[in-house]
Amino acid sequence: MDRVTQIMAKKNHIPDWLTGVLPVLPTPFTPQDEVDYTALEKLVDFAAKCGVKTVVTPAFGSEFYKLDGGERQRVIEIAVAQAAKRKLRVVVQCNHTTPRLAAKLAAEARGLGAAAVATALPRAFAASENQLFDYARRVCDATDLPVIVQDWNPGGKSAAAAFFVRLHRACANFRMAKLEEAGIGATIRAIARETGGRVGVLSGWGGSFAIQQHGAGLSGLMPGLALADVFVRIWAQLQAGKRDAALKLFSELTPYLQFSLQTFEQFHHAEKGLLVRRGVLKNAIVRPVTIELDTDAKAYLDLLTTRLLITIKK
Repeated sequence: MDRVTQIMAKKNHIPDWLTGVLPVLPTPFTPQDEVDYTALEKLVDFAAKCGVKTVVTPAFGSEFYKLDGGERQRVIEIAVAQAAKRKLRVVVQCNHTTPRLAAKLAAEARGLGAAAVATALPRAFAASENQLFDYARRVCDATDLPVIVQDWNPGGKSAAAAFFVRLHRACANFRMAKLEEAGIGATIRAIARETGGRVGVLSGWGGSFAIQQHGAGLSGLMPGLALADVFVRIWAQLQAGKRDAALKLFSELTPYLQFSLQTFEQFHHAEKGLLVRRGVLKNAIVRPVTIELDTDAKAYLDLLTTRLLITIKK
């Protein structure tokens, strides 16, 4: 880390449980296309075994966009109740395409037991920066919990540092930006510098850019659950200055991450398949509508998963 980032980090403005590895819980389904709440409890238990402090649901990695309102609420309630037993916190994701409804979800989050709120800027269709800013501000204003603002923009670049600095000045409870792209070291440093270390940055996209961004002052990462324990090891090595060891371990994950993240629906299939192979889930059902992996893709994913299991056991 450079000197400015080190100074900001030492101020410790950001809660410890919002840093490090914050895995996203997938949503398990039964063959009858119902949410499997018993399996969800087991996912929370697995997260605790991985050594994390906080889990996230219902996010993109939870297939939140396939849940109805009742399922979403029940997923949160079950996750929070089980997390309390394991001394974990839950970040509740509150996504919608309109700020009024996203803010309503955020306002309800504390009553459901959330420790923090996350929300994704609505990028499905074109929107002006001021409209996106108003969306984020209204979500922050709807709650007194810490807020993470995610910007996954498949059609272009994420919001610049100035967007998040402006949001910090408008909303004191905005604490984290979650970004899904490489090459954002300057953004991470600028956010830390301009907010006095009060806003951090989490790296998404399965943890693919964690090593690249750690030196810029990254606060943590939000990968899938299936590799949370491995990422905990990688993060600990990075924090201890053992970058070569972290890179060596990370390099064994790279082929799997590249394959699984070709599309987000493919990520669901890979993530759940790995959890089945690890004995955490009984099935790898991804709720329709989704993709169908062909014979070659299934064979390659099986090869990658088999190699990962060797890495995990090391």
